[in-house]
Amino acid sequence: MSESILVGRDGDVATVTLNRPERLNALDLAAWRRIGAAVRELAADEGLRCVVLRGAGDQAFAAGADIAEFERERATVEQAREYGRVVEDAMTAVADCRHPTIALIRGACVGGGLTLAASCDLRICGAGSRFGVPINRLGLTMAYAELRGLVDLVGPAGALEILLEGRVVDAEHALRLGLVNRVVADDRVEAEVEAAARRIADGAPLVARWHKKFIRRLRDPRPPTPAELDESFTAAGTADYRTGVRAFLAKEKPRFEGR
Repeated sequence: MSESILVGRDGDVATVTLNRPERLNALDLAAWRRIGAAVRELAADEGLRCVVLRGAGDQAFAAGADIAEFERERATVEQAREYGRVVEDAMTAVADCRHPTIALIRGACVGGGLTLAASCDLRICGAGSRFGVPINRLGLTMAYAELRGLVDLVGPAGALEILLEGRVVDAEHALRLGLVNRVVADDRVEAEVEAAARRIADGAPLVARWHKKFIRRLRDPRPPTPAELDESFTAAGTADYRTGVRAFLAKEKPRFEGR
C-alpha cells in the first residue's frame, strides 16, 4: 500500500490509517482507490474481527477531499462522475465490510472525511472534534452515494442542516445530530476505541456479521421474505452458539471460532 494509506494489524483487529497529516489527511483520488482496495482485502481475512479507520496525528480524521487536485481530476462533469465512482467504491467497501468497523475521530472530520466516517458502523470522537460538509462554498453537490450514509445517520432534516448551512459544528452538536455514537476526552479516544474494538472482537464474529446484515435489510421497506426470517435463527445451529451457552453457564469467558 502507498504510504498515504497505512494498514496495520494487532491480532484480530486491523487499522487503516489515512496518512497525510501535513494535509490534515485530505483524501486525493489515489487515496480513495487505496481505501477501497485495502478494506476489501481486510474483509476477506477470516482471522479479523474488527477494522478501525483513523487519521494520522491528532489534528484530523480527514479534512475532506483534496481540493488542490480538483482542477486536474474533477474539472468536468465526466471527471466528476468518475471521481464520484471511485469515492462510492471506497465507501461501499467500508459499508459492506463483513467485519464491524469503527471510525476513530480526532480533530477535523469534514467533507469526504465525514462521509467516509459515516460509512463505518460506529463513530467515536474526541470532545475537540469538528464536523461538517461545507460543500456549498465550492458550488458542488454531494452525489447520491455520498448522501446516503449521511441521511441514514441524521435523517433528512439533519442532512439539510449540515448541507444548507455548511457549518462546521463541535462534537456535542454532532452527537445531538446523531453523527457520532460517543464523545470522550481527546486524550481518551484511542483507549475508548481500543476497548470498543476489543468488546466487538471478543464477541461471536458470525453474530456480528448477521446483525450487520439484518439491520441493513430492515432499512429496505419490503417485508423480509420467509427465507430471510428463517436466517435470523441460523445462529442457533453454530458451534459458537454452543460455546457461548456453555461458557455462560460455567461463568467463563467464551472463545469463539467463527463457525
